[in-house]
Amino acid sequence: MPGWSDILEEISTSNRKDALDFIRRKYLHQLHEMTGRNVIAYYSGWLQKSGLNTTSINDDDKNGLMAVIHGLDRSKGLDLILHTPGGDIAATESIVDYLKKMFDGDIRAIVPQLAMSAGTMICCSCNEIIMGKQSSLGPIDPQFSGISTHGVLEEFERAVKEITKDPNTIPLWQVIVGKYHPTFMGDCKKAIDLSSELTNNWLLDGMLKNEENAKEIADSIVKELNNHENTKIHARHIPLEECQKIGLKVKPLEDDQKFQDIVLTIHHAYMHTFSQSTSVKIIENHEEKAMVQHHLQNES
Repeated sequence: MPGWSDILEEISTSNRKDALDFIRRKYLHQLHEMTGRNVIAYYSGWLQKSGLNTTSINDDDKNGLMAVIHGLDRSKGLDLILHTPGGDIAATESIVDYLKKMFDGDIRAIVPQLAMSAGTMICCSCNEIIMGKQSSLGPIDPQFSGISTHGVLEEFERAVKEITKDPNTIPLWQVIVGKYHPTFMGDCKKAIDLSSELTNNWLLDGMLKNEENAKEIADSIVKELNNHENTKIHARHIPLEECQKIGLKVKPLEDDQKFQDIVLTIHHAYMHTFSQSTSVKIIENHEEKAMVQHHLQNES
């Protein structure tokens, strides 16, 4: 199966004007033929086009999913190929609810490289996650406009302790804590609670449904994924082995060489698409239906 350079050569030597689209869709269809399952790729170009809000998970993504799910034989289940930095928790909740209803919960998440933050939450809502040695999930600790909710609460707790110990530090902490609006700390706590609650419920309803100690395992997984003290930073990469260690049902991509080859070929095709076009997000199925979002260079 073609690798990174092979896909690049296939694109550059093609006489088709739609070479990028044609090659992606060709391999998506091959994956469908291999597994007999529906295939939807949810891909963000945030690595190639950083700083754009449109690359993250948002409510408009449901329109793309509705478009590519329409007409599929949903009894065949879904293999969802995910590559995303994460995004809005409320949008993620809505998307997961929709996907689980459409496919009666028969969903596998395939992560060729990265499914971070809310992308990790989506993975936790699936029955199984397939990852390679190069793949990573991430912490599910929420952020507001790039500000860590855990970090805000930790900073406030530190302020209380230092002011109690030495009132002379009040002016310093007034400057720091004063930048937050009055309800911000409460909103941070609620966002943390919501990400934990949603992920816990999805684990119990999906991959841990038939486990004897499901509640304990789910609680442990969520504690690890939403523990800012251990993960340190929101962008922390959690590899396959660590995901398995904390209790997630993760199958190594390397277990099936043919499957691995085609999944990575698909991934390379999307990476080349983002590098060589104005597309910033692609939601696409194995039947050539797609919603593609673009960003023009002269747009703000």
